[in-house]
Amino acid sequence: MSKATPLGVLDQSILRKRNKRIRRQPTLAWYLFLLPTLLGIAVFMIYPLAESLRLSFTKGADERFVGLDNYASVLESGTFWYSVYNTLYITVFQLLIAIPIGFIIACLINNLRRGSNFFKVLFYLPNVTSIVAAATVFLALLHPDGPLNYAAQLLGFEKVIWLSQPLSAKWGAIILSVWHWLGFVIIINLANLQAISSDYYEAAAIDGASGFKQWLYITLPNMVGSLTVLFIIGWIGGLQRFSDAYMLGGLQGSPARSLHTVVGFIFERGFGGHEYGLASAASYILFLFILIFTYINTKVTKMKI
Repeated sequence: MSKATPLGVLDQSILRKRNKRIRRQPTLAWYLFLLPTLLGIAVFMIYPLAESLRLSFTKGADERFVGLDNYASVLESGTFWYSVYNTLYITVFQLLIAIPIGFIIACLINNLRRGSNFFKVLFYLPNVTSIVAAATVFLALLHPDGPLNYAAQLLGFEKVIWLSQPLSAKWGAIILSVWHWLGFVIIINLANLQAISSDYYEAAAIDGASGFKQWLYITLPNMVGSLTVLFIIGWIGGLQRFSDAYMLGGLQGSPARSLHTVVGFIFERGFGGHEYGLASAASYILFLFILIFTYINTKVTKMKI
């Protein structure tokens, strides 16, 4: 009997090791499946971020270390701050126009008994269109003799040379961005509207609430979440604006740099002037801007992060 106990303990130990080995095998298999993705993230995301951070402290072809000089040069640059102003101007008006209009259109589509799918597709088509292709079309629309001016003249307005004056050029970019982003706003709002329980509306109707009061006291409060998400996504996307402004205004954001955005500044200095250290520093300053704006937005809207 004294010898049976150690053998029993030994058998249990062997069984436990075997069970651990069996449990470990699926885990290793999962890591093997994840390996290509992890390698892609390391090579195409983590390494470029680290290399860009290193370059932001260097200058010249010899990449000599200059400390925070590049950051100081960016923050002292009038061109950089004008690009920040342009970016904020276009983004603010894009959000102020697209989100309310998208919400109202979503409410109207949601109340349709027939044809709602047709309007969903119709409004969402611009969003799946390449922004480069959309901007190319808008170059024709914003032409002095284009359809937009033709429609404006029919309504009694004067012809606008959209891309020749700083203010009108900014509004041309705003119209393009609203048109391209509106479908996304509508789809997100529709998804939230359809998630609101119909019991709320039925109870309100029994209590004698009008359609407007139901919209005001039931629909609006339940839409705060999606509107907040759209606002934050719009800010982040707007601060990274480049393709549409570049297509309309070129490398320098003509006319008079009115379409020169922060990413346009980074692109011009990095690929146009080969000032990779300066461009990398501007990239990290933009990252801090996005981080601060997102933090403020989440706190103001009381959204959990």
